[in-house]
Amino acid sequence: MADAGGARGVGGPRLARLARTAERAAYWVAVAPVLALLPAVLGYRIASWRGDWLARGQPERRAELARNLRLLDRRLDAAAERAAIRDWFRATSCEAVDVARLRFFGARPLRRLVSIRGGEHLSAALAAGKGAILCSAHFGSYDCAFSMLGPSGFRVTTIGRWQHKYTAGMSAAERRFWEIVYARPLQRRRHRPNLEPWPGRVEIAAKAAAVLRAGEVVTISIDVPPLDSDRARAVEVPFLGGRARLLPGVVTLAKLTGAPVMTCFMRRSSDYRHQVLEISEPVSMEGDVLTAFSRCAAGVSAAITKHPSHWAYFASSGDLATLGLLPPAHGRMPGPVQVPAAPGQAPGPGRMPGPEVITQPEVVTQPEAVTQPEVITQPEVITQPEVVAQPEVVTQPEVVTQPEVVTQPEVVTQPEAVTKPEAVTKPEVVAQPEVVTQPEAVTQPEAAADRAAGHVATAD
Repeated sequence: MADAGGARGVGGPRLARLARTAERAAYWVAVAPVLALLPAVLGYRIASWRGDWLARGQPERRAELARNLRLLDRRLDAAAERAAIRDWFRATSCEAVDVARLRFFGARPLRRLVSIRGGEHLSAALAAGKGAILCSAHFGSYDCAFSMLGPSGFRVTTIGRWQHKYTAGMSAAERRFWEIVYARPLQRRRHRPNLEPWPGRVEIAAKAAAVLRAGEVVTISIDVPPLDSDRARAVEVPFLGGRARLLPGVVTLAKLTGAPVMTCFMRRSSDYRHQVLEISEPVSMEGDVLTAFSRCAAGVSAAITKHPSHWAYFASSGDLATLGLLPPAHGRMPGPVQVPAAPGQAPGPGRMPGPEVITQPEVVTQPEAVTQPEVITQPEVITQPEVVAQPEVVTQPEVVTQPEVVTQPEVVTQPEAVTKPEAVTKPEVVAQPEVVTQPEAVTQPEAAADRAAGHVATAD
């Protein structure tokens, strides 16, 4: 495999991106499953080597990580900063092996490498009969942590969108790829599909409340940058030494149902193969929503500060700017976040654009329109105040749209009507240069215009 840095020198940034994409796809599809077959000590060691190789080949990503780490935690010295950057790349590479173990061998091989601490807090909370809420973040192998709780005896449902479904600029093939190699293996280990809070789906809270009333576990990652449609509901809380805009849904749900809230994080040990899943005691929900949510945010912030290399968003300046942790100059300017429409919904404001819509002015609409490849047919005799001369025939597969009039080259053919270059003659109709009259019908300009639209279809 070619080094990404070499690809940049030969073919430019686009070739470098293509090389990284191809390498990443090959790693997830072919290499990671092989590493999952090997003894854990060897498989995760090789995955760590790949992380080191990626770090050397992506100087821009290294620089972005270093800049963000310095801005958010000024206490890190140079050695700690280099170690955090190295661990970020290694952990990202090792996560693919975690998912491959779940995908091909079930939860047991991975479960043997994970130690759960605080499981008694979760069991005690569930014994009260109101369910339990695990408050987490995009920290470590968080998706694998949620999926492993199921085989450990806890019925788990996650509230959250799969990342590949709403990342702007991702192709349909890429979304399909991540659905197969990432989402499906994780989803199979959970009690039910994710409750995905797309804009406008207000029933998600009711479904989550029903899950909790059934005595099950709901997981929520609270560090997600809010979408444009969600920013009105975001609150500002202390986070990582600054202030972040986060959604307090975890507290709203807890106060609605009475379910206890506990923080949950899975961190990787220094050998990169063993992990620890830590579940805290219940977080106090006393006070208003902002006060209680600040306690949850403080728990997440403490975990990230202690293990910064585990947090996914350290590598995304744009997401940090959306959260309010970085000024816009260090990332993209906060603006409308493009997401695809939820299943069954049409694209709308703030969503990814769909097929282009063509509009035309002053189109007269009718219930039905009959179109033919070569000629325009009309169900009735059309009377018009003047003879209409038209330069050419406009045909479309289903709909014929025109600004004001329908144009034809020389002759318009109609059922039971004969047309001539200068006048329209029809059965039992006398054509005149200026006015078309009929023996048994009185025409008016407005009625004639309505019937003239018989061959004009609607344009949406």
